[in-house]
Amino acid sequence: MTPLRYVGTAGWNIPSIHRSRFPSGGSQLQRYAARLNAAEINTSFYRPHAITTYERWAAVVPRSFRFAIKVPRIITHDRAFVRVRDPLTRFLEEISGLGEKTGPLLVQLPPSFAFDARHVGRFFELLRKRHDGAVVCEPRHETWTAVAATKLLASFRIARVAADPPRVAGLHEPGGWTGIAYYRWHGSPRTYFSPYPPDALRALAMRLTSHDVDAWCIFDNTGSGAAAGNAVELRKLFGNRP
Repeated sequence: MTPLRYVGTAGWNIPSIHRSRFPSGGSQLQRYAARLNAAEINTSFYRPHAITTYERWAAVVPRSFRFAIKVPRIITHDRAFVRVRDPLTRFLEEISGLGEKTGPLLVQLPPSFAFDARHVGRFFELLRKRHDGAVVCEPRHETWTAVAATKLLASFRIARVAADPPRVAGLHEPGGWTGIAYYRWHGSPRTYFSPYPPDALRALAMRLTSHDVDAWCIFDNTGSGAAAGNAVELRKLFGNRP
């Protein structure tokens, strides 16, 4: 099966500076999905959504469209993987409304969250008992570059996110499980704001196509509205290829 390339943004906002790049009819999500084939749901990090909300989102996008979903902060930040059985169960029940449009779960960790094999292993074991789909993890502490961390992620079929710019050296390339590649581009040099120039996008396209598995790129430089433009530009570089 030919590997797929998923390109999108954190959320599906269409800023006014890029409005002309998207169709004018339909809801904002429908217009967004007419040009891009993926989106990252970040609001799930801050608050729960009803299963009917996820069903509504899934109903208005093409069959090939996929949503990545950010795991709630109560699990990753507030409780740091401790006593999270109930919120995790609720989250997985809610996102079941996406059905076949479900993409990877994104487990983003706070910069202070250091790797601890027993602590992390218990959570991922709990998660894997309840969810068999793709999972990616974006750690931001230097301890996650260790061999032990890479092996543990791989053992649970969890890919480490490649971030730009990385919080620490070694987190700019994918790691962990190699069954999926996931890039989060935050904007550089000004994080969350700077747009990426054409040469950076061409280099990124080459990185994505170098993988023989499905590869994702989510632009998170939404502060200036650059994300939507960068995503459309990157998507064009693939032409008619999947």
